[in-house]
Amino acid sequence: MKKTSLKRFLVIMALFMMASWIALPEKLPVKFNVFGQSIDVTLSSPVIDLYILGKPVHQQFEFKQGLDIQGGMQIVLEADMSQIAEADRAQALESVREVILRRVDLYGISEPVVQASSNNDQYRLMVELAGVSDSTQALSLIGQTAQLDFKLIQTLPPENEVPSEASADNPEAEVPAQDTMQLIDTGLSGAQLKRAQPALNPQTNEPEVSLQFDEEGAKLFGDLTTQHEGEMLGIFLDQVLLMAPSIKQPILTGQAVITGQFTLEEVKQLSIQLNAGALPVPIRVLEQRTIGASLGNESVRLSIRAGLIGLGLVVIFMILVYDLRGVLASWALLMYAVFTVAIYKILGVTLTLPGIAGLILSIGMAVDANILIFERMKEELRAGKSWGVAMELGFGRAWDSIKDANVTTILTALVLINPLGFSFLNTSGLVRGFGITLLIGVVLGLVTGVVITRTLVRLFLREKQFVVMKTGGSNTPHLN
Repeated sequence: MKKTSLKRFLVIMALFMMASWIALPEKLPVKFNVFGQSIDVTLSSPVIDLYILGKPVHQQFEFKQGLDIQGGMQIVLEADMSQIAEADRAQALESVREVILRRVDLYGISEPVVQASSNNDQYRLMVELAGVSDSTQALSLIGQTAQLDFKLIQTLPPENEVPSEASADNPEAEVPAQDTMQLIDTGLSGAQLKRAQPALNPQTNEPEVSLQFDEEGAKLFGDLTTQHEGEMLGIFLDQVLLMAPSIKQPILTGQAVITGQFTLEEVKQLSIQLNAGALPVPIRVLEQRTIGASLGNESVRLSIRAGLIGLGLVVIFMILVYDLRGVLASWALLMYAVFTVAIYKILGVTLTLPGIAGLILSIGMAVDANILIFERMKEELRAGKSWGVAMELGFGRAWDSIKDANVTTILTALVLINPLGFSFLNTSGLVRGFGITLLIGVVLGLVTGVVITRTLVRLFLREKQFVVMKTGGSNTPHLN
């Protein structure tokens, strides 16, 4: 058992060192003197920059700051669905969300959050724009109805051409670079497009996009495809090219399909983008708030201070009550904290003030498992079990209580996160942030208590380290 525990300990320490490297801040200056030699280095978390199968892979481990920490704007919008058929409203709301995301991405806003929710006949979107302070510009950016246009594409003469670029939605299909296009208005727009939806080709079983036009659109589209067979028809959303399929043949039925080397996910995304113009939804601002970064930084400083004080008090309590076992539990708790921070960076968890609160709460909960295990070990020793048997029974029989307590907390965290997007549950980003950090903390707490603490106890604790008390004439090991 000792040999197995030693191997497990070495693996845990290797993972701990790796997690410590990832958990480092972006820049950590270190200065000290050794035998008269001055050491001045700057430590930083690793950056992955590789080529895998010819594709670049770049990963920088850093914290993503939420709106309440970084500062910015929060805008609540209401979508007017009065002119949209009830069966199409969910799709229309998702299309509006997609349009807003595209706009803020083009604006250069990093990590925008756009959440859609519906309750009865109310359809709302909450937009969080971190780092944005100009409310007028932000509202003009997201408050417009999407415009979908179909335009013929002709390239400029060769002397004006620059290298062509591939469509983002179909990398294999070459289209002219946007600054070399000569666009011809066709009169066909999203107003004549009834619906776009993903479909599968019945012959090849490949994903494609199905288009359906109204009566006016069918006539325009029929004339267009008859007169310009073989040419490229550009589809623009808010004046940005989505794709440029070529016209293979006249289409007179008002129903068409866009084929290509699409994946199913790309087809779904294209359908959402096209429906943004086919199902135009007016939106109005219900609420807007501006959050200052200085307030967020001060709150983070106070939250971190509270977390460190709480961690220190937990460590002191464990050592005073459980002596050497408390030292080992505190060691496991330190590993838990480092692993948690590293996982936040690896998964790209957005750090918010409620999220920090969830982290602090989970630190306290991580100790619960150790206390249950140690108290159970006491009971087994008092019942006359040997140290080795009492230790294993303590871990084994405490597991049921630990599992039940943590499973209920995990279920609560899942309700807060609302991963399936149920409209009758929470959709707030701040509450979700709390739920995500709580969920990660609880799962890691289980690993810490059952795996790490168990390994440390098996490796470093011996029976002679406990006080032997005489009870009824028999020597029974007793845990203080």
